[in-house]
Amino acid sequence: MLFLWLFALPATVAATDYHVGPEQKHKTIGAVPWERLAAGDHIYIHWRKQPYREKWTINGIGTAQSPITVSGVPGPDGQRPVIDGRNAITAPRPTSWNGERALVKIGGTETRPDNVPSHLIIENLEIRSARPPYQFIDERGRSTAYTNHAASIFVEKAANLIIRNCELHDSGNGLFIAADDGGTKNIVIENNYIHSNGNAGRIYEHNAYSAAINITYQHNRFGPLRKNAGGNNLKDRSAGLTVRYNWIDGGNRLLDLVDGEDSLNIVNHPRYDETFIYGNVLIKRDGGNNQVIHYGGDSGAITQYRKGTLHFYNNTLVSLRSGNTTLLRLSTNEEQANIHHNILYVTGRGNRLALIDRSGRVRMSHNWLKPSWITSRHWSFNGKIDDDGTSIESSDPGFTELASFNFQLTKTSDAIDSKSGQPLGAIGYSCNNQDAKKISGIPCAPAQR
Repeated sequence: MLFLWLFALPATVAATDYHVGPEQKHKTIGAVPWERLAAGDHIYIHWRKQPYREKWTINGIGTAQSPITVSGVPGPDGQRPVIDGRNAITAPRPTSWNGERALVKIGGTETRPDNVPSHLIIENLEIRSARPPYQFIDERGRSTAYTNHAASIFVEKAANLIIRNCELHDSGNGLFIAADDGGTKNIVIENNYIHSNGNAGRIYEHNAYSAAINITYQHNRFGPLRKNAGGNNLKDRSAGLTVRYNWIDGGNRLLDLVDGEDSLNIVNHPRYDETFIYGNVLIKRDGGNNQVIHYGGDSGAITQYRKGTLHFYNNTLVSLRSGNTTLLRLSTNEEQANIHHNILYVTGRGNRLALIDRSGRVRMSHNWLKPSWITSRHWSFNGKIDDDGTSIESSDPGFTELASFNFQLTKTSDAIDSKSGQPLGAIGYSCNNQDAKKISGIPCAPAQR
């Protein structure tokens, strides 16, 4: 009876660790059995002096308790393992599609085309160089060109995905997340360094481009795009978007938050009409559009625009532009923004800052600005500003050192609320990517307390 009872127990399969590297069991990334990954499996890609010139697809399903994890194992000085798209060899299995769009793809394969990869973690990797004129080797051994919109990481579809502590650069899009008609959901992008993406002379590729249900960008460092690339730093078409505690520097617009043109499931989602942007450092540079943020839509299908509320608070904006800066473009008068407890600093005169473009409704409270800021530069402005009169105006917000981009406030700063004693601006901002300082020469802003 005991013998029969033991055989009646449900079968369990132990999770497997796969180690890739020069002195590991698997010498190449392609040797990992990507087609049969299961809950709890963990792929360790060990640093080596030469980049891994390989590309692959992840299509596994983990669980909340036992995710599938792909981790870079750092080198002796903390170097991330490098995945380089130039002449990268495609893993022989599983057979996939859209190879020209991705260095690392998360999505469908021919063996399991209907899977939605879920409960995944990708961490600690440098993933680079998926763009023209670079090429890769496909499953049949043919040299194939990347498309303009190829990405370091292309999320074709996924649920419950975390991408953290990676460096994504030198691609058409650093990160591209597709909607899968609302099937892509519950995404966290954190502690990454995303920079130098886009294509020269084009406006359609960005450092990050996403469409999902419930997505959070937090504690990332976004650097400028490639030279002469006209894309935005972060473009998004999601429902349930939160952008918090990031450093975002450069781009045509820093944030382009537009309609979910590819999915009515996104447009009709209850979280589509509220977006949260808080605790960020935003640096606006010369060149490109003078708008910092666009909220609403750009498809022309106005009935599908966001038509909700942008909550914008505890951010520090520093505009280095020699000309004008416009904080917000709201696409229609059905979009509105709550703007409070921000530092809105321009290096030029106060009248170089306009709060809003042509339309939309804005509620303003407890911000710091230079005197003589203006509502709008457009004679056809037909929006509305509700200013409760609590904002602070002075010539200098009291940054510790503007020249070195240290935006922590001094004790005597005018941007400290006299009633509450709390600083305005990017409260709680922290930078967990110290290698960004090493590469860019710009330090992380200390968190304000």
